[in-house]
Amino acid sequence: MRNHSIIVQKYGGACLETPAKIRAVARSLADLHRRGHRVVAIVSAMGMTTDQLIQMAYQVSSTPNRRELDMLLTTGERISMSLMSMALSDLGVLAISFTGSQAGVMTDGSHSSARILEVRPIRVREELDRGRVVVLAGFQGVNAATREITTLGRGGSDTTAVAMAAALKAERCEIIKEVDGVCSADPRTVPDAKPLRRVDFASLSEMCFWGAKVLHFRSVELAQSQDVPLVLKRWGGVEHGTQVMKEVAGMEKGRVLAVNSMVRIEHVEIDCKDLNHGFQKFAQHLEQNSLSWPQVLASGFAAGKTSMNVTCDSEWLDALLRTMEGSKELRKHRDASSSVSLTCFGGVSSELPFRALQALELHGIVPHRYVLSPHSISLFVPVESREAAVKALHSLIQQA
Repeated sequence: MRNHSIIVQKYGGACLETPAKIRAVARSLADLHRRGHRVVAIVSAMGMTTDQLIQMAYQVSSTPNRRELDMLLTTGERISMSLMSMALSDLGVLAISFTGSQAGVMTDGSHSSARILEVRPIRVREELDRGRVVVLAGFQGVNAATREITTLGRGGSDTTAVAMAAALKAERCEIIKEVDGVCSADPRTVPDAKPLRRVDFASLSEMCFWGAKVLHFRSVELAQSQDVPLVLKRWGGVEHGTQVMKEVAGMEKGRVLAVNSMVRIEHVEIDCKDLNHGFQKFAQHLEQNSLSWPQVLASGFAAGKTSMNVTCDSEWLDALLRTMEGSKELRKHRDASSSVSLTCFGGVSSELPFRALQALELHGIVPHRYVLSPHSISLFVPVESREAAVKALHSLIQQA
């Protein structure tokens, strides 16, 4: 098996939510293995397991320790990997499961949102060479200095898959979910969203940064930097999916590719003397409360106050708001908002931003903030207007 190509496949929680689904995925992995490939399967926790574990943590503690929360949440993927390995063995396929630490996923020390520093896949290579399918727990790693178990944040299994594919020099990395690859919008919000069969790394990174759930944006950045061939596929689909490419030829100026959104953005205000001082205070607050950095979407300084628009998963945002309740210098500034973003080519220097505002105005939606980048036009809207805003902006794709 040593000279056979390696294929890394990552399966999301929806593909694994029942034992029957796990057996179905095992049959697919067994077929791939019997066709002569060396196979590494990265698995997420089953269904809503992670959410259930977080709820359980808050039932026993109003402020769960971040280290212990990581210890708890990593059990979800360990359940999936063990069951998958059992299912493969039952089909007559040699298989072995590894946790992130056993697989050599080395991270920094940040609990809840650790970053991968290095992958040392010694045991993974050994087992692949012995002809086994290797099943890895996604979302987790270990800090080499402290030997503490860490998690990579929501969507971290995508990053595990890409990092492992890079370390193993895999033929390709396939992200397998219950959606048809990358679409022009979330099909649950826009039923007639169009699948995108090819997309470039830069555009996909923008989509995921601004809320597309199909991939974690850190995994896209990693795939691009490590030159990992990346494919997104629907579970059970053979011919279709999305191929991620360095460049996609023939893109038109101002063309809209997709509309994505973030459900929850919190607005933080910090008393300070300038913007740098505000960021220093925010960093100190995070460190004192063992919180990792969120996505900072926009910030500004005026009248002795730094304002920040931040997002992360809801559990982290709730934890941040609780820590600010006792602070005199940090506070929640206003109600949470949502974002809607158009990913586009050349949209910034065109009339597209104005057309986006007009489309929202037709539906009575008035954004309160507007952020531009080379590939995105993002508007912050009231939470209750989010879905209507996504549908309104998706009409710009349909008109193209």
